[in-house]
Amino acid sequence: MSRVLIIESSARQHDSISRQLTRDFVHQWQAANPADSVTLRDLAVSPVPHLDGNLLGGWMKPEADRSTEELQALARSNELTDELLAADVLVLAAPMYNFTIPSTLKAWLDHVLRAGITFKYTETGPQGLLTGKRAYVVTARGGIHAGAGSDHQEPYLRQVLAFIGIHEVTFIHAEGLNMGGDFHEKGLNQAKAQLAALA
Repeated sequence: MSRVLIIESSARQHDSISRQLTRDFVHQWQAANPADSVTLRDLAVSPVPHLDGNLLGGWMKPEADRSTEELQALARSNELTDELLAADVLVLAAPMYNFTIPSTLKAWLDHVLRAGITFKYTETGPQGLLTGKRAYVVTARGGIHAGAGSDHQEPYLRQVLAFIGIHEVTFIHAEGLNMGGDFHEKGLNQAKAQLAALA
């Protein structure tokens, strides 16, 4: 049995392509793997605060010196990190906003990239501690960016996931969604076919 963690980050609840694709993927995954458990965290419904002094204090100060706000920030980070640690499969749903990921997803990453827990520093450089996990990244894009210099999603997420030890990462891009003509249908259908094959 695998544990699947879904991270939704679209600001839209309705008419969101990334949410639609993720729902399809989860249904197909559960049909093929009925014993697997699925945990959903929706960063639009329950936003994670951006990295601030309270979170840094919660991480870095001795326990006795932490303020109430720092303890609360640490508890939130621990909850998010524990979800990630428990997962065997990570699914990130990430629409492209201004050529990159939503700020809500960046805030989530800032809470779970933690020295000594999800990575560590060694004499030869940083080492990811989340080995053995798989990740799927579902993106929705108005234009066509895969492989282009305008794509700041895939390179960043590949790097940050590898940094914490997740090297088996598959990207599913639904592209050209705002380009008119048959670009929308083609981009959506290609993403759906790829997801069906993966699930």
